[in-house]
Amino acid sequence: MATRSYDLVIVGMGSGGIVAAEFASTLGIKVAAVERDRVGGDCLWTGCVPSKALLASAKAANTMRHADRYGLPAVEPEIDTARVFERIRTIQAQLADTDDNAQRFTDAGVDVCFGAAALTGPNTVAVEGAGQLHARFILLCTGSRPAVPALEGLEQAGFLTSETLWELERAPESVVMIGGGPISIELAQAFARLGVGVTVLQRGPRILPRDEPELAARLAKRIRADGVDLVLGVEARSVALENGMKVVRGSAGGARREWRAQEIFVGAGRCPNVEALGLEEVGVEVGPRGVAVDTAMRTRVKSIYAVGDLAGRFLFTHSAGYEAAAAVRNMFFPGSNDAPDSVPWCTFTDPELAHAGLTEAQARREHGEEAVKVHVHDLANSDRARADSAEEGEIRIVTAKEVIVGAHALTPGAGELIHELSLAIREKLKLRDLAGLVHVYPTLSIGIGRLAGEAAYERAGRFGFVVRSRV
Repeated sequence: MATRSYDLVIVGMGSGGIVAAEFASTLGIKVAAVERDRVGGDCLWTGCVPSKALLASAKAANTMRHADRYGLPAVEPEIDTARVFERIRTIQAQLADTDDNAQRFTDAGVDVCFGAAALTGPNTVAVEGAGQLHARFILLCTGSRPAVPALEGLEQAGFLTSETLWELERAPESVVMIGGGPISIELAQAFARLGVGVTVLQRGPRILPRDEPELAARLAKRIRADGVDLVLGVEARSVALENGMKVVRGSAGGARREWRAQEIFVGAGRCPNVEALGLEEVGVEVGPRGVAVDTAMRTRVKSIYAVGDLAGRFLFTHSAGYEAAAAVRNMFFPGSNDAPDSVPWCTFTDPELAHAGLTEAQARREHGEEAVKVHVHDLANSDRARADSAEEGEIRIVTAKEVIVGAHALTPGAGELIHELSLAIREKLKLRDLAGLVHVYPTLSIGIGRLAGEAAYERAGRFGFVVRSRV
């Protein structure tokens, strides 16, 4: 086959590749995109979309079960998880037919090729069954996959991951989940609310170790109340099949333990998809977290860029998309857009746990004990939370020398609420700067306004201004 020439070849059509292809198609350049499997990547097929659809069904079941909180009769729902999984596949198919349809990119002028890809030079990509593509620039967006721990007997017993779970026709009757990160915790709460027996084994002393510890502890209490058997400080050693059940053996709290379930789910981190791409052969540096890139998302080979999970900076759909657009800008408009050094995130449990910037401990290490102050608005004091019977949670803002450096929210819709605070962190605003922004009442976000108002009044007091009652 003859070599075809392009300005840009994108390898991988997941979250990063889709954004890159959409953006590049508007620049009047010649673009090709290569995908070895299905357009949409992990987000559509094994990650964000199916898990959030599952969480929505679980939340509906939980609302029915506790409808008495809203003055309605509580009803134990009749749950058939086969119907829940069917709904998930329907949603995926709708997205695959619209937003993530290969034809949409073809119509926009992008040449979409299907097949395994490998670099054969700094400007060439060989595509299985489609020949060789030559490009001025190459953008790698191949993502990551679930990491599998080296547990004796695990492979022989069989296990589920976020990639294989959605191939099931229905949820298992019981599951032991290895790992206490966001994927496991979201799925654990959802499954428990849908009637699945769930045990979570977390090696460390708490779940969600990158989040604010006190909020993660409050969330742990909540998922336990939902029926999740959460076990901390676990050292898993082996797995076996016994009488049709899968058994995880190990220790917790210094005592030998074993946990039995119909299935085992492994949620113990991610591995970048660097294999069989020919990276090191063409001079691309690969480390344990993935491909090494600079702030422009460029590898040490000047014509090759890498973004998303492959680059190992932030393992989120939203950061992959942002990095992809930044990389394309930097290719054709050099120096225009550095990759973000801070990215907010959210664990979509009920309530959600959102994070931006530094935790309190990180802020104290970075700025010193005396400079840091933590401002807390508990949802027990929120009119909206009371109206919604959702008083469990809080908004927590961390300041250093009055500047906002961290923000954390354990609230319904925390993933929506966190953006105001993320912007404040990026712009190095002080908490009192937000006092001039009128927050809609009644919302959960008005708690931010109240904390900002308190900060403004505190500053006024330091300068001798006193607000006196006229009564």
